[in-house]
Amino acid sequence: MRFERQSGLFLHLTSLPGPDGVGDLGAGAHAFLDFLAAADQSLWQFCPLGPTSGAHGNSPYQSFSAFAGAPMLVDLRDLRTRGYLDDADPPDFPAERVAYDRVRSYKRERLREAHAAFAADADEDEHACFDAFRERESAWLADYALFAALKDEFEGRPWTEWPTEIKTREPHAVERYREQHREEVDFHAFVQWVFDEQWRRLREAAAERGVKLVGDVPIYVAFDSADVWATPEAFDLTPDGDPAAVAGVPPNPGDDGQRWGNPVYDWDALADSGYEWWVSRLDRLLDLVDMARLDHFKGFDEFWAIPADSDDPADGEWRDGPGAAFFETLRAELGGLPFLVEDLGFVDERLHDLRAAFDFPGMCVPQYADWCEAGNPYQPMHYPENRVAYTSTHDTDTVVGYYEALSETQRDCLHYNLGTDGEDVHWDLVEAVWNADAALAMTTPQDLLGLGSEARFNTPGTEDGNWRWRLREGELDDGIASRLAQLTDVTLR
Repeated sequence: MRFERQSGLFLHLTSLPGPDGVGDLGAGAHAFLDFLAAADQSLWQFCPLGPTSGAHGNSPYQSFSAFAGAPMLVDLRDLRTRGYLDDADPPDFPAERVAYDRVRSYKRERLREAHAAFAADADEDEHACFDAFRERESAWLADYALFAALKDEFEGRPWTEWPTEIKTREPHAVERYREQHREEVDFHAFVQWVFDEQWRRLREAAAERGVKLVGDVPIYVAFDSADVWATPEAFDLTPDGDPAAVAGVPPNPGDDGQRWGNPVYDWDALADSGYEWWVSRLDRLLDLVDMARLDHFKGFDEFWAIPADSDDPADGEWRDGPGAAFFETLRAELGGLPFLVEDLGFVDERLHDLRAAFDFPGMCVPQYADWCEAGNPYQPMHYPENRVAYTSTHDTDTVVGYYEALSETQRDCLHYNLGTDGEDVHWDLVEAVWNADAALAMTTPQDLLGLGSEARFNTPGTEDGNWRWRLREGELDDGIASRLAQLTDVTLR
């Protein structure tokens, strides 16, 4: 589908200001919507919303579920207002970084207190609302809530290390464990209900301000997830339930490739089911957001499969993905395909043809430009209309960090192309992206504030220190909103 000319900001919810050590669905999120409205922005993009794990570096791209919301994002103030929590002050968390282990422990304790109060004191209407949510979302919620309860029971061990009868989901074992852990299952379902209610209020507030929410679809899921445990037939697994092959990308000139470790899909089995798991996944997401970015779009055309017993990405091979048939099925089932696609790596004619067949806008990031090459496609003045242009993304440096790392030659060429001396380079690049022909233009709070590499959100291929940056309350002030609104007006976004 084609998108109208518009613009917005990329900011993951954990990076919002807030009193409980991490951004959440409360006042900080609603204040950010107010900033977007004041700045005349119509898009808010963020990373995946699922539950994360310290074992995976707290990456939102390695979640325990492709359907569930992160308990860490639940707004505790709302639970106080509803009478499920007392008014105790939170610990003294840092405002500029997420201390994940401390925050996760604190919020989990408070959510358990809220659940206990709900179970004891909620009125009949509230219980009926909770029951209706469980019934409506039962296709994924029942398995997720049991999976989360069993993770607690087995002290966080991967599901492949659980007793055989529940690892392999023998029906009598599933029912027995569900009954034995009824209270824990109820707790995890309660957290999802609260997340869902708070999210829908946020989405309504966004719509009132003319802001569309842009979600994210990681192509792969974590092996230790409710998805693989509950739907093993969708994945390429051995008879013992282990991955037969894992995802990654092959070596490129100058690098050794990447081994991500996620199980790859059994696309033939998925096709036989009418891509049922994927349809359910995207149907759930599009119930929460207005549009979404498809991560690693190349994998839907062909994907790099590495033998699970190999640590060398070079040992992998290209295998055919589902291609056009997959998106035709999605369109028939979902009624529309409001997707942006991440097409920044391994771009070839096959990928281009698949993207063009469905009119998906691809991504352009000026940080990949050769500023000294005439006509370089990553220079903003050369972006086609059907693109999403970013000053930076969650996986790149900030504009200032990028600029400071450029060679002197590239910096001089950037100055020439943008007509700048580099003094205000972050705004220069925002202006260049906003002026581009690309239908959608995105920047980040870090770039509006002119922050350096210390504020980048993630460095791919590293494990420590990622996903922690937070926006300080009041940093995005009226002056920034006014400047961005004026730019948006003159560039007809």
